[in-house]
Amino acid sequence: MSEFVNRWYSNQPLIYKILLLLSTTLVIVYIFPKTGKFRYSFEKGKPWQSENLYAPFDFAIVKSPSEIQEETAFIEESSSVFFDLDNTVKTRVFENYDLGFNETFQDSIAEQVPEIRTLYKLGTTILDDLYKYGLLETALSYEPQHPVIILSEQTQIAKTVFENLRSLNNFRGILEKRVDDENLTQYRAAFLSLFFNIIEPNLKVNKVLTDSALQESISKISPTRGSIETGTLIISKGKVIEEEQYQILESLRLEYESQDWNTANYNWVLLAYTLLVALALLMLLLFLRKYREEVFLNNTKVTFIFFNILVMIGLTIVVVRFNSQYIYVVPLCILPLVLKAFFDARLGLFTHVLTVLLLGFIVPNSYEYMFLQIIAGIVTILTVSELYKRANLFISVGQITLVYILAYFAFFVIHEGQITSLKWETFGLFLLGGVATLFVQPLIYIYEKAFGLVSDVSLLELSDTNTKLLKRLSNEAPGTFHHSLNVANLAEASANEIGANSMLIRVGALYHDIGKMDNPTYFTENQSTGINPHDELSPKESARIIIDHVIKGIEIAKKNNLPDRVIDFIRTHHGTSMVHYFYQKELEKKTDIDSNLFQYPGPKPFSKETAILMMCDSVEAASKSLKEPTTSKINDFVENIISKQMETGQFLNANITFKEIQSIKKVLKRKLANIYHLRIEYPE
Repeated sequence: MSEFVNRWYSNQPLIYKILLLLSTTLVIVYIFPKTGKFRYSFEKGKPWQSENLYAPFDFAIVKSPSEIQEETAFIEESSSVFFDLDNTVKTRVFENYDLGFNETFQDSIAEQVPEIRTLYKLGTTILDDLYKYGLLETALSYEPQHPVIILSEQTQIAKTVFENLRSLNNFRGILEKRVDDENLTQYRAAFLSLFFNIIEPNLKVNKVLTDSALQESISKISPTRGSIETGTLIISKGKVIEEEQYQILESLRLEYESQDWNTANYNWVLLAYTLLVALALLMLLLFLRKYREEVFLNNTKVTFIFFNILVMIGLTIVVVRFNSQYIYVVPLCILPLVLKAFFDARLGLFTHVLTVLLLGFIVPNSYEYMFLQIIAGIVTILTVSELYKRANLFISVGQITLVYILAYFAFFVIHEGQITSLKWETFGLFLLGGVATLFVQPLIYIYEKAFGLVSDVSLLELSDTNTKLLKRLSNEAPGTFHHSLNVANLAEASANEIGANSMLIRVGALYHDIGKMDNPTYFTENQSTGINPHDELSPKESARIIIDHVIKGIEIAKKNNLPDRVIDFIRTHHGTSMVHYFYQKELEKKTDIDSNLFQYPGPKPFSKETAILMMCDSVEAASKSLKEPTTSKINDFVENIISKQMETGQFLNANITFKEIQSIKKVLKRKLANIYHLRIEYPE
C-alpha cells in the first residue's frame, strides 16, 4: 500500500497534466458545434479539385442572399399601400364650395352670368377630379404605378395606382391650368382663394396595415428554388465553380450540416472531435516536454497556457454564434503576445498555430481564416520584441492590422476577380480587433496577479534603482549596491551576446546580494573604516555569516514579494561552491574538518541566465583583488575563475553550451579591460 501511495505521489504532476488535458478537451468539445462537417472545400470561381460529385440524397437549392434581396425589393415595389378615406370631407367640401361660390360671385352683372355658370361647373368638375380617389395632405415618394387600396371604415372601396391620387402640393398648378384653359383668367385670384379656403385632404396612409401586408408577403418568400435528386451529377472534377454550381454546393453543405443526427451518429461526431482536440493539445504537451522542460515541470504554467487557449476558443465561438461576420474582431493575436511576454516567442507561436487549427473546425471560410491568423501570429512574434515599451506595442498592432487588411484584400480579389464590391466595413472590423489587442497590457498585469507569473513589464519596474528595496540596499550596503550594478551591466552584456533574457538577468543581478543587508560590514565591499569584524571570529563562524547571506536574501525577497524567477538568482548565484578563504584558514589550524560547513547549500544554476550571473558575480567580485591589471592578467583571471566553476560542475544543470561560455568569457574580458581603461599591448 505504501509503495502505491509513493508511486501516486511521485507521479502526481504527470497525472495532473493528463487530467488537465482531458478536462480542457471535454470543455472545448462541449462548446463546439455538434453538426457534421462537409468534407469538401470549395470556392466560387475556382476549379473543383475533388472527384466528380453526385447528390447523395434529395435536397432543395437554397436561394442566394442576392436572390432573396431581389425578391424582397420586388415585393416592396409591388405591395399595395393602404389609405384610410374620410367620407365626410368630400360632402363638407362641396357644401362649403356652394356657399363660398355664391358669396364670392353674387354681385356679378347680367352679362357675366354665363361665365359665372361656366366657372361654377369648372369648380365642381375639379372637385370631382380631386376627390375621385382622394386628396393627400403631402406628396409621398411612391412610384406612379405603385398599387393603392383605399379603405372606408376598414372596407375596401377602391383599388388604383398612386398617380391617380392628388395632393395639396400639386393642387395649385392643376387649378390654374384649368382656369386658363377655360379663358377665365380674370377670375383666377378669387377662384384660387375660394378653393384654398375649402379644400381639405381626406386620405391618410394606414401604416400599420401597409407594413403588415408587406411583412406577410415577404414572409411568404420561399428560401429555396427547385431541387436536386439523388444521383444527379452536381459538378465534374476540374470544372470551374460558377454561380449556379456554387449555390448548389452551398445548398448541399447546409443540408448536410443541418441534418438531424441519431444517437449513434452524434456519438461518433463527439468521439471524432474529442480525438482531434486531444491530439492537438497532446502535441502541445509533447512540445513542452521536449523543448521547454522547465515550463512542462511547472503545473501552474501549463495550466496558464491551456487556460489561454480555452479563453480564445470560447470567445471566438461566442462571436461565431452571435454573428460570424464579426469574427475578426476577436483579438486572437493576444495569445502569442501573452505567451511571449511570460515565456518565449517559439512557445507563443506554436500555441497560436495549434489554437488556430482548432478554430478551423468552427469558423466559416476556414482556410482563409487560418491563413490570416497564422500570418498575423508570425508578424506578432517578429515585431513585438520589447512589450514593456508602449510605442513598440502600438507599432506592432498597426503592423498586425495592416497584414490583416492586405491578406483579406488579396483573398477577396482571388475570389471575386474585382474590387468594386469590396466590403469596406470588414476593414473596420480589423481595426477594432487591433484596438482590442491593446488590452494585452492590463491583461498581463491580471495574469501576473492570478497565476504568480512575471513578465518583462514587471521586470522593467523591478529594474528601477529607486524601488524601496534597492534604495534600502544602497543606504545600508552601498558597496554591495555598487557591486550589484557592475554585475548587472556585465550580465546584461553577456546575455545579449548569447541571446538570453537580458531584462531578467539584469533584475536578478540587482537583487542577488540583498541578503548582505543583514550584516553589511562582514563583507569587504562595505568595509570603509579598515576594521574587519572577521578578525574576531573563527573561520567557521565567518563562513556561516557569509553563506547565510543567501538564506537571508531569500527571506527578504519573499517578504518584499519578489517573483520566484528573481529569487532563483539569489538561491543559485553561488551554487554549491566553497568559501575558499575561510576554508583555507581552517585548514591551517587542523586537517580533519567538515567541508560542508564551508559550502553554499545551492542549488546549482539551472538556466542560462542563472549560470551567467554566477560567472559575472565571481569575476566582478574577484576583479577587485587585481593589482596592476593588464590584458593578459585579465584574460588568465577570467579563464581561471570560470574553469574552476566548470570543474566543480556548477553548470551541469544549466542548458548552456561550451560555445556560449566561450562567448561570455570574451564579453567579460572586454568589459573588464574597459573598466580598467587598458590599452592594447603593442609589441616592442
